Amino acid sequence: MKAPFKLLILAAPLLWTSPAVASDKDWDRASSIGRDLLVGAAIGVPVVQGDWRGALEAGGGMAVAGGTTFVLKELIHERRPDGSDGRSFPSGHTSVSFAAAATLDKRYGWKAGLPALVMATLVGFARVQADKHYVQDVLAGAVIGSASGLFLTSKRNDRVQLVPWAGYRSGGVSFAARF
Repeated sequence: MKAPFKLLILAAPLLWTSPAVASDKDWDRASSIGRDLLVGAAIGVPVVQGDWRGALEAGGGMAVAGGTTFVLKELIHERRPDGSDGRSFPSGHTSVSFAAAATLDKRYGWKAGLPALVMATLVGFARVQADKHYVQDVLAGAVIGSASGLFLTSKRNDRVQLVPWAGYRSGGVSFAARF
């Protein structure tokens, strides 16, 4: 069975949560399960394939996303919608989920990336439904995670590379191909 389908099978508990009957606690649990599945897939898929560089890059991308989120939560004290604390912005579940999904997408292509990105989107949606985050918290987490995953991950097939670059008063994308 191919990796994207395994991810969907593992994600089934998230899909079983019915929006009509789900409580905040159910959505919170579903978002944690989704995040954990994505973290496991982002590290597990490369390990199973013997792609140790991919596993290291996935771990690095998720660590940067989590660290950035932690720092921002400490600097910006936004109260959660449920009033539980002042650590709403940005969403940590979402940032780590999108870092994992972006890593899978960039490293292995859309067949692994698309199901992971759908799962990451469900995690963000569940965080809002759980009353743990506002939409802007989830969007910021998605940007942080996506950027971390994309910038810290290389394609497994490095024959064609697009590399963004920035300098003082300039920037662009570098294209390289090996034949």
